[in-house]
Amino acid sequence: MTRLEETVAVVTGGGTGIGRQIALALSAAGAKVAVLGRRKHTLDETVTEIGVAGGVAHAASVDLTDQIATDKAFAEVDNLLGGVDVLVNNAGAFRAIGPIWEVDPELWWSDVETNMRSTFLCTRAVLPSMIERGSGRVINMIGGGAAAPLPPGSGYSVSKTGVMRLTECVSATLDDTGVVCIAMAPGLVRTDMTDYQLSSQAGRTHLPNLAKRFEQGDFLPPNRAAELAVAIAEGKFDQLRGRAVSATEQLADISTAIPEILERDLRTLRLNGFGPTMKPVPN
Repeated sequence: MTRLEETVAVVTGGGTGIGRQIALALSAAGAKVAVLGRRKHTLDETVTEIGVAGGVAHAASVDLTDQIATDKAFAEVDNLLGGVDVLVNNAGAFRAIGPIWEVDPELWWSDVETNMRSTFLCTRAVLPSMIERGSGRVINMIGGGAAAPLPPGSGYSVSKTGVMRLTECVSATLDDTGVVCIAMAPGLVRTDMTDYQLSSQAGRTHLPNLAKRFEQGDFLPPNRAAELAVAIAEGKFDQLRGRAVSATEQLADISTAIPEILERDLRTLRLNGFGPTMKPVPN
């Protein structure tokens, strides 16, 4: 396992919610942390909080769907803090709510770009250096939409499913490099994203169970995701590279389940009974 002292971590969407808690936890574990995202004032708040606690942090306001801007931001991190050892692709969006014939196509596509293109661009930015140094960990945030269809949030669901498949693809290219890519689900957490869903007319209409879950206490505090992210960053779940883990699980339970997960090829995206391994149907 890797001690996080003197390592460099980047957390996208690190200004609020889950991202901020992950950034704080990685800093508390010893990492120098860069937080990237659109809203400068919230990123600066995260940096200030880390600094007050004695950590080292840097904020960059950037559109992570813009390749040139993203590459520039990561070059700045490398120059100021050093090569990135841990990347947490946490930036996400879920604003297009409703049947696909009702939602704004631009808003739908914006969800896809924020969730998937940003993950692709940020991962692309850090992998060459990680591979050259022979170490590094990339954590891709997925959600419930990757495990099963989420009809009122098809843009979110499609993009998070894509992020899961991207995790598998990237992981398959990293064999014998010392670099690990793994997907992580934070569980249901009260964030700016869910607040929008709770307050918007579309959210109240098409996601009625969301409010009920919060009223019943059926959600997680963001520190659960932060705890899991630190464990992944330290290498505790390297055996599950290319697979998914969830903050709804206890860390010890994930560790205990590793042999079964590997033996049964669980925590992956598969079309059961479909694909090149299918037996031909007799005429």
